[in-house]
Amino acid sequence: MCEGTRPMPELPEAEVAARQLRDRVIGATVQNCWVGRDDIVREGLSSVEWYRHAKITAVERKGKSIILTFVRDDQARFLAAELGMTGLLVFRSTETKHPQHTHFILHLEGCGEPEIRYWNPRRFGRLSLFDQAGLDRYTARRFGYDPLTISLPQFTLLLAASRSRLKSLLMRQQVIAGIGNIYANEILFRARLHPDQAANQLHVKAITRLFGIMGEVLHEAIAMGGSSVRDYFAPDGTEGRYKRRHLVYAKTGEPCPNDCGAMIRRSPGERSSFFCPTCQRGNPGRSYKHYRTSSTLVGRSDHKHVSNI
Repeated sequence: MCEGTRPMPELPEAEVAARQLRDRVIGATVQNCWVGRDDIVREGLSSVEWYRHAKITAVERKGKSIILTFVRDDQARFLAAELGMTGLLVFRSTETKHPQHTHFILHLEGCGEPEIRYWNPRRFGRLSLFDQAGLDRYTARRFGYDPLTISLPQFTLLLAASRSRLKSLLMRQQVIAGIGNIYANEILFRARLHPDQAANQLHVKAITRLFGIMGEVLHEAIAMGGSSVRDYFAPDGTEGRYKRRHLVYAKTGEPCPNDCGAMIRRSPGERSSFFCPTCQRGNPGRSYKHYRTSSTLVGRSDHKHVSNI
């Protein structure tokens, strides 16, 4: 465990899992659904029988969660898997510690994988079974913008609308969905921004730099299979290699990788911040408080009033 924190799968790890599932189980038919304990299904347990003989037609990621689409008799239903702190979706051939913590299994036919298993020893994550209306409510309630698809104008307005600490805002799933403690620390270090910087006090260049680095870090982490910290691995059992690229996460007391002469510090809190006190000094810069930042405007894509930012 990393200095008082317990990392969880974040956007890159969930994206890797979704891609593996998409490659291997699309078109499969569910033979049976095994539920090891009822409380692992947060919503829709009474509908579990419907999924038998349904076909998996899509797998997508929303934030840190994975959503599978099933179709039967021209009707669609969905399974949303929250990975939580220790949750994994794995194939039957993947060995896990303490197999008694496998709480849900989809038995499949018509694909190369006979099973999808939901393994979650601490059970902070849950499964939910939805119809379309239920899924719409779930996604609207839980997920803000995706950091891989948000535009720079949208990102600018989100920062301008918030007085929150920058790291806290990046991790707020209802605002930006998918970034957790590991990647927030790594993104902010590379962007040379202090985690406690006020979001609405960043200047133009800092916002643009942060936006670009956010995408670079997440895409690179996905390409390397995510970060295997603690118990995480992909559905096929492979470990993510991005941990080797971590520059500050859990590096307290180590020299700054920028060779500035400072040591990486840890700021304790709900989610520990790891930062360089020299490279990530606070830089209030220009404020955007004078721009309009209504929730209606933030959701639009044109943002003509900030076209010159």
